[in-house]
Amino acid sequence: MSIEIKVPVLPESVADATIATWHVQPGEAVSRDQNLVDIETDKVVLEVVAPEDGQLAEILHGEGDTVLAEQVIARFVAGAKAGQEVSKAEAEAAPAGEAAVAEEGGNDALSPSVRRLVAEHNVDVTKISGTGVGGRITKEDVEAFVKGAGAAAPAAATATAPAPALGDRSEKRVPMTRLRKRIAERLLEAKNSTAMLTTFNEVNMGPIMSLRKQYKDIFEERHGIRLGFMSFYVKAVVEALKRYPEVNASIDGDDIVYHNYFDVSIAVSTPRGLVTPVLRDADKLSVAEIEKGIKELAVKGQQGKLTVDELTGGNFTITNGGVFGSLMSTPIINPPQSAILGMHAIKDRPMAVNGEVVIQPMMYLALSYDHRIVDGRESVGFLVTIKELLEDPTRLLLDI
Repeated sequence: MSIEIKVPVLPESVADATIATWHVQPGEAVSRDQNLVDIETDKVVLEVVAPEDGQLAEILHGEGDTVLAEQVIARFVAGAKAGQEVSKAEAEAAPAGEAAVAEEGGNDALSPSVRRLVAEHNVDVTKISGTGVGGRITKEDVEAFVKGAGAAAPAAATATAPAPALGDRSEKRVPMTRLRKRIAERLLEAKNSTAMLTTFNEVNMGPIMSLRKQYKDIFEERHGIRLGFMSFYVKAVVEALKRYPEVNASIDGDDIVYHNYFDVSIAVSTPRGLVTPVLRDADKLSVAEIEKGIKELAVKGQQGKLTVDELTGGNFTITNGGVFGSLMSTPIINPPQSAILGMHAIKDRPMAVNGEVVIQPMMYLALSYDHRIVDGRESVGFLVTIKELLEDPTRLLLDI
């Protein structure tokens, strides 16, 4: 039975999507619910899975193609096994003449990913035998050809090839992903549509580090999660947001919207780029629940499984560049939020304490805020509140 593989219904406000990666090639057998293709939107990557056990008969839109919601992108034959011939009536297989085009090496028969691979290695496609449906050349065919050519190259080079030029330079051009495009758009939007300023402070992390050292084992044993720094940051941010509601507000046209809930966005680095999933109702979560929530969001981000709901909303963002070694930065606001807090690397530095020079584990804090809604008094007071809470963590409940 022939089945059309379609683009899923796209999230609200998302007009179209891009075919990111085909995980299965025509002619390959797959199992029910096996991932066939990743479809990338501005916000998330959607997986399209096999509806039944069977065989992918034909790919209608290759990697890099722009597609719309519910558009047919492939044909699938339920029950077919790998290599099994499928009738044209069943699968509406490759159009007539496609095999001939593939044999002639025409680029129209190649998917975008194959064309990129061919261009990267400067391969003559007429010398490659396609193993795909209708004689199409697949990525595996090109990789095998390049590998075979590479193995044969040394012997040929010894006999005839001139010595390679020293200092050869090359370039590689790849399309910008939809997520990277969206990140670029939002960064420009933040710079162009907000009156953004950044204020700085520093915090002595010694008390929190001592507290973690003292309780980390019993905390992990009781809650099944490691005690990190982010839960302290979130707790301190929530308390500061309660004291300074302007920082927890946003501008909508000529109105200021004050939020009476505390959804905190946590910046997470993923293979596709930086995303900011949301920790909902952070004021109602214990330290352990915050740690578990952040870990779950980070794992989903690495696996590309964050949902649109998990990526939308959020009243305030925390970004921790310290995990990458950043000493100080000016984070950019995540619109329509009015502020973002940047945490940084903890470094031992000489500090004046009671008239004496003492080495302390210090960290810079950076608060970028929209001056249209947040004044200097509120921004400085907000940051000082976070500093005071982090330097006296006994006021933040550990729930152990």
